[in-house]
Amino acid sequence: MKIEQIYTGCLAQGAYYIESQGEVAIIDPLREVQPYIEKAKAAGANIKYIFETHFHADFVSGHVTLSEKTGAPIIYGPNANPNFEAIIAEDGQEFPLGELTFVVLHTPGHTMESTTYLLKDKDGKDHALFTGDTLFLGDVGRPDLAQKAEDMTQEDLAATLYDSLRTKIMPLGDEVIVYPAHGAGSACGKNMMKETVDTLGHQKEMNYALRADMTKEEFVKEVTDGLLPPPAYFPMNVKMNKEGYKDVAEVIKKGQSALSPEAFEAAANETGAVMLDVRHQQEFAKGHIPGSIFIGIDGSFAPWVGDLIKDVQQPILLIAEEDRIEEAITRLSRVGFDNTLGYLQGGFEAWKEAAKEYDTVTSVPATELQRALEDSQYEISVFDVRKPGEFQAEHVVDAKHTSLSTLNEHLAEYPEEETFYVHCAGGYRSMIAASILKSRGIHNLIDVQGGFKAMKEAKIKTTDYVCPSTK
Repeated sequence: MKIEQIYTGCLAQGAYYIESQGEVAIIDPLREVQPYIEKAKAAGANIKYIFETHFHADFVSGHVTLSEKTGAPIIYGPNANPNFEAIIAEDGQEFPLGELTFVVLHTPGHTMESTTYLLKDKDGKDHALFTGDTLFLGDVGRPDLAQKAEDMTQEDLAATLYDSLRTKIMPLGDEVIVYPAHGAGSACGKNMMKETVDTLGHQKEMNYALRADMTKEEFVKEVTDGLLPPPAYFPMNVKMNKEGYKDVAEVIKKGQSALSPEAFEAAANETGAVMLDVRHQQEFAKGHIPGSIFIGIDGSFAPWVGDLIKDVQQPILLIAEEDRIEEAITRLSRVGFDNTLGYLQGGFEAWKEAAKEYDTVTSVPATELQRALEDSQYEISVFDVRKPGEFQAEHVVDAKHTSLSTLNEHLAEYPEEETFYVHCAGGYRSMIAASILKSRGIHNLIDVQGGFKAMKEAKIKTTDYVCPSTK
């Protein structure tokens, strides 16, 4: 028996490769499926099943393409209604894989089709549990996403999830290994551990949602408390996962169209495409195309694209190092953004060499902000674009909170003339915010390098108290 977790940090997503006696099952595959095919081929094995735990909202699964390329059936649990051919398994149905057996455990609550797959070893002993978004490490799946049943509230779904956990998962043995679909950083939960594998026994001990004495009412309240709005692109990913999509190879081929500075500029003007700059934030600060948006490829790239650009049909033009173009297109496609029109050939340097207009972002060390705060006779405005929980835990005294996810709702709060500072935790999100503000005509900003961490090191005064807010 071989179980391999294939974890993608940018999406905080775990896909799984399970092999026994020349037969392979893939669970919740990424959209680019060739690595699974090659892994099975190298082992002299055949992919027999493609298990999907539910209709994913945060990424486009590779189930459709993988089935087309291998002939392996796609398997969902009860209540699934895809537009393509698939096996809709019954609760308790078994699927043999070599010496192993998968058992379908229908566990609705995150969504109504959500299903957990129990793996039994050759002796019939429960070995592992592939929980999808039903059970995470330290948390459970949020019950408020776009694919929920139309006639059910998030409280109804949470109550359903309570029953699923207590009738299907918690009765299993403590030694069973839990393999979830996501880890810390995913928007599909709110309190996930950084670890990606654990035992069910340990989760029963420490996961708040698995407390043995927890009532259904307590569970519903705790699971639904403090949920941030889901990213706007989630419903569109659900639609693609239910209805199908183009082969990622077609998406990559289209996006790899090299455009001269003149052609790039013309395409931006004619199509209304977002000019997406994926270089490092300090490279963007030194020089960028006016109106371009920074979302660096070395950060949480795809989730931020989905959260901020929102519409997966939006045309995109890339500014990146040429050796990272395919990577950028691929990672965009993982969250359903298939409309990359091309990239700036020669990168930003080619734009400068063509004598095209460019812009910069003033970006300074935290020590410079500290001096300004000490020396200035006037009030200095500091804007914090971190998440609400980060801000509430600790923030610069008198800082204003304008979370990056909802930045466009706060534009009126930014000064029209006086210079202000903007920061996040480490410098990545604040540069995204700076690029958005500048694209909206707000240029009187200074980015704080290193973010809140550097500001703490610079001894800038902070507080952990925040007044109740409707923001």
